[in-house]
Amino acid sequence: MGSRSTVLVGLAAGASAGVAILLAAVILLPDQASSPGATASSEASPAGSLPSGSRPAASPSLQASIGIVGFHIGEPAPALSIVQLGGGRIDLVNLKGRPIWINFMQTTCPACVDEFPLMNGFAVRYADAGLVVIAIDIREDEDTVASFVRALNVQFPIGLDTDGSAAQAWDAVASTHFWVDRDGIIRAGALGGIGPDVMAQSLGIILPGVLVTP
Repeated sequence: MGSRSTVLVGLAAGASAGVAILLAAVILLPDQASSPGATASSEASPAGSLPSGSRPAASPSLQASIGIVGFHIGEPAPALSIVQLGGGRIDLVNLKGRPIWINFMQTTCPACVDEFPLMNGFAVRYADAGLVVIAIDIREDEDTVASFVRALNVQFPIGLDTDGSAAQAWDAVASTHFWVDRDGIIRAGALGGIGPDVMAQSLGIILPGVLVTP
């Protein structure tokens, strides 16, 4: 067989092997959502979950959107201690026993501009239920963040992750949301671009017994 024929046979064999591998991956791997705004809840992973009946389950619509790998669902929240915009520090140790909604963000993130007014509303409405809402800016200077906060009349504390170490510890980007229950366990997570329905459903998971509406 000539050298040209040998090369053609080799290419055909390689292409066939590639197709076989691709088909096997399609068959074996679960279908996963990967679009912005995808959410996950503790229903996706039993690790660290509370006993059955002690907290509300995620609604079918929230469960249907599960698919993004990550968010540390069912795991203890990573440590977080950073400088707060305007003075002081934000430290999760000091918030033990409180339900917490954490959003990693940047002022250039379009989703953050849309989400902050909604977060303002939830922060005020459910403050009496103990809810703490925190936004953490990633790698931006204080003046830029302060201007952004003033423009949106933000009603909750803002942390400054100036070196990006907090975002790295939480595997977060701008914008990523985490909902942490009173025991310090992450119960739900979402990428930015979510609306009030997903926000309310996720809050309902960490505010058992509280009727949370969009």
